[in-house]
Amino acid sequence: MITRRFLIVAAAVVAFVPPVTTRAADNGAAATVRTFYDTLMQAMKGGQQLGFAGRRDLLAPAVTRAFDLPLMTRITVGPQWANLTADEQQKLVRAFSDYSVATYANRFDDYSGEKFDVDPKATPSTGSDMIVHSKLVQSNGEPVELDYLMRPTGGIWKIVDIYLSGTISQLAAQRSEFTSVLRKGGVAALIQSLRDKVAQLAS
Repeated sequence: MITRRFLIVAAAVVAFVPPVTTRAADNGAAATVRTFYDTLMQAMKGGQQLGFAGRRDLLAPAVTRAFDLPLMTRITVGPQWANLTADEQQKLVRAFSDYSVATYANRFDDYSGEKFDVDPKATPSTGSDMIVHSKLVQSNGEPVELDYLMRPTGGIWKIVDIYLSGTISQLAAQRSEFTSVLRKGGVAALIQSLRDKVAQLAS
């Protein structure tokens, strides 16, 4: 039999229990970024020994797990995405994914004492999105702020955009170039442009 006293005690217990959903979101979103940083640090420390190809092979699975690359491709392309065929969309996602991996393999090619700091508490954004705040602390002690817009995809928190210094959207910066190439030369031109960028990063 449920008594009045039981209900009062139960209510008091619930009042002091932190919201599980929010706490889980904080931990899961931040964990995605931390795990990605762990692999990025391996690539940096491997540096020249791994070479570009080795860093690319190391980072490819980590980038695929951490980033929602199909969504990022669609956002970067913008409204023109709806006019593409399924085959064109698939090829474009692949080209964008290769470019994303190559960019990390190129830029994080050595280690000189840098470290990554990730705030374990994510900040709520619009809808179910969260923002994870992090810093790349350079060898001279100067921090570079890197914030990640996270979205739950299939039960996993994934990165959908990166903000440099908390304000500059990576996807917004890329969209102008992408849409311009797509408008002038079509999907084939954009895919070739991404492939050319990969070749330049690998050289």
